[in-house]
Amino acid sequence: MTALLLRDLRLSIRSGGGALIGVLFFMAVVAVIPFGVGPDLNLLSRIGPPILWIGALLASLLGLDRLFQADREDGSLDLMLMQETPLVMTVFVKCVAHWLSHSLPLVIASPLLALFMNMDALSVGATALTLLVGTPAITFIGAAGAAVAVSLPRGGLLVSILVLPLTIPVLIFGAGAAYAATQDPSPFLPPFLYLIALTLIFAVIGPLAAALALRASSD
Repeated sequence: MTALLLRDLRLSIRSGGGALIGVLFFMAVVAVIPFGVGPDLNLLSRIGPPILWIGALLASLLGLDRLFQADREDGSLDLMLMQETPLVMTVFVKCVAHWLSHSLPLVIASPLLALFMNMDALSVGATALTLLVGTPAITFIGAAGAAVAVSLPRGGLLVSILVLPLTIPVLIFGAGAAYAATQDPSPFLPPFLYLIALTLIFAVIGPLAAALALRASSD
């Protein structure tokens, strides 16, 4: 599993542009909001956490269709299906590698992009923390969608359509927790704990569903 993790990280770096494209897309989504909303700095600071979450969610969907597609094209997926290691564990490790190479850069870039939204230090820290906890859930959900569309030649759009509705609870609790950190009457901990629970639940359900879909596609 360690070898598989390092292999996927090396492939994501050698393929080039994966993490950079996600960060650039994230920056594009966040940067255009002030032009549409206007120069109201108070309004920008209030809507900053939800906007960062929406941008990170959309950027996280980029590249999910290639999670298993490249392995299918070079024959590595057939070897993964035949190995003695449980396929669920293999899918889980591939999800971790994808999150490290595609979603973690978004979390790291979020404090810098928060400057576009006139967010204070507390709001920036809370948003980055919720992104760190919540974005793995998006990857695990996306693994199931990528496994369903792995046999399709142009499954990128289908993966986004399948995954986006399932990520709405993650977006609600993630943005809610980040927004609550800046509001005294709104507690931060309850939505943050719900966000952690969603990530743990999808860490089990996502790889299991993806493994079943990969088995079905190989028959």
